[in-house]
Amino acid sequence: MPHKITLTGSATGPLREYDRYVAFDMREKGSPSAPKGLKKSTFISYTVFVAKKAFNKTGLTKKSIMHEKILIQGEPTLDIPIDECPGEVGVICFQITVLPNKNDKEKNQPEEKKEPKQEASVPSETQTNTESTKQEEAQAPVSQPVAKEEETEVKPIQSEVQQAPTEEKKTTLSNQPKGTQDLLNFDDIIVPEEFLKTRPNPEKTQKVIDFVKRTGRLDEPLTIEKSSKILKDGYRRYVVAKTVKMDQVPVVYEYQK
Repeated sequence: MPHKITLTGSATGPLREYDRYVAFDMREKGSPSAPKGLKKSTFISYTVFVAKKAFNKTGLTKKSIMHEKILIQGEPTLDIPIDECPGEVGVICFQITVLPNKNDKEKNQPEEKKEPKQEASVPSETQTNTESTKQEEAQAPVSQPVAKEEETEVKPIQSEVQQAPTEEKKTTLSNQPKGTQDLLNFDDIIVPEEFLKTRPNPEKTQKVIDFVKRTGRLDEPLTIEKSSKILKDGYRRYVVAKTVKMDQVPVVYEYQK
């Protein structure tokens, strides 16, 4: 059985980027007390290796990873060159999770407690507004109330029109593969020459084509650089989308650093 490693804490060093993965250092403090007769345990330093695709899904950045508390689950490795693995133990990450901050929870609790009080004060404000409105209607000419009624009828229609595109976009994205952030026109994607020189595995490509024909969508989104629309990962799915002539493809954005 492979040895499992679970780490919690923040990165102790800057994020390092490689071709298809990122790496950062963490450390954990040993037990404060050791069995009688043995020396106390000390800090153990780890170097964690995470696939870029999994790291991007967490929303972490070079700055935030130094402050956010994260949970790492993985296995030790001995095959990483020493210049890439300055920690005492290298860890191949299978799952990375951002843990909630206790301070955020404490800040949210007072706001939740205040809400009932605010709701209780709403009726009194509504009553005063209603009374003032009745006085204005009694003093105003007959033509003014009619104009107000027309305005109130127009406003709901405008709000419905504004909300409609957002609801349609949410519905469209929900039908796309997990992690999809947006739908991008296929012709807008720029493919680097290093991808164009390669040829994806025909058997794996055919499997993706069969999946698209069966479900009507790709199995995973393409990774695209937000500002430049350059393809960063998912060339096989790009080839499949071109083969089946898809107008739009699901994408997840990678922001330029």
